Amino acid sequence: MEIQEIEVSCDPKRIEQSYSTNQRFCLWQMDTKSFLEKSPSNLKFDLIVTSPPYNIGKSYEKIKPLENYLSSQEKIIDLLVEKLAEGGSLCWQIGNFVSKNEIIPLDILLYPFFKKHNLQLRNRIIWRFGHGLHNTKRFSGRYEVVLWYTKTIKNKPDYTFNLNNVRIRSKYPGKRYFKGPNAGKISSNPLGKNPEDVWDIPNVKSNHIEKTTHPCQFPVGLIERIILALTNKDDLVFDPFCGVASAGVACAIHGRKFWGTELSEEYIRIGQKRLKDALNGKAKYRPHNKPIYDHTKSKLSKIISSR
Repeated sequence: MEIQEIEVSCDPKRIEQSYSTNQRFCLWQMDTKSFLEKSPSNLKFDLIVTSPPYNIGKSYEKIKPLENYLSSQEKIIDLLVEKLAEGGSLCWQIGNFVSKNEIIPLDILLYPFFKKHNLQLRNRIIWRFGHGLHNTKRFSGRYEVVLWYTKTIKNKPDYTFNLNNVRIRSKYPGKRYFKGPNAGKISSNPLGKNPEDVWDIPNVKSNHIEKTTHPCQFPVGLIERIILALTNKDDLVFDPFCGVASAGVACAIHGRKFWGTELSEEYIRIGQKRLKDALNGKAKYRPHNKPIYDHTKSKLSKIISSR
């Protein structure tokens, strides 16, 4: 296997050179806005996928007034849309802003920022997971949202959607036509069915195989399904808030190119190590199509009498 270099740089002067030489994996330690403003005009990404800060006070962010947070997100989105290739996809994975136990759905507030650029919302994917903090004043939150937009123009409405790459087992694979010319033949697609827009994928908690020091790490499997469906091999994927490069791991596993920006030197270092492992076939990750663990099989699901 050809050894692929992973470029790590904080020098904006390197951006144009790295793009012109078709550098496959780049981690840029710099502010996303600065990176986008200083990148060459011909730099285009086939997929932009990210989970930006939610403004909820994690260690890598400071809480801003909601209006200020939305304004900063709008500026980044404006710049990102310019860098999205025609026919490309933009996936924005986001949760809720919480204030005094009131939830404010950020995906709804962000929608106008994408729509003003005439991006088309193809799916509002619900990512459902089973673990998190237990609330006492409202039902416990166990989902986040992935907004999938495409950038198409009227006379060229095509965009990448490789459904066969992500089909899942049909509910009734043995079902047959009961009448007509195909009576008696299997009626379901032999490759499986289209995954619905509610995805059950475990989030990354303390005992997760992918866990690093990042406090809000999203699972490789979540991005893996997106990458397999919305890109082709050798496409260039960009994560403007790449953290520990979970999106990059999925790209490395499946033959896509990956660039990401991140401010934290620690996360860049961890991301670089994870990319190297993935390129060497040693990635530790939970695949998107792995069945959900049946918790009823655990001893902890049963109350054993102390007598």
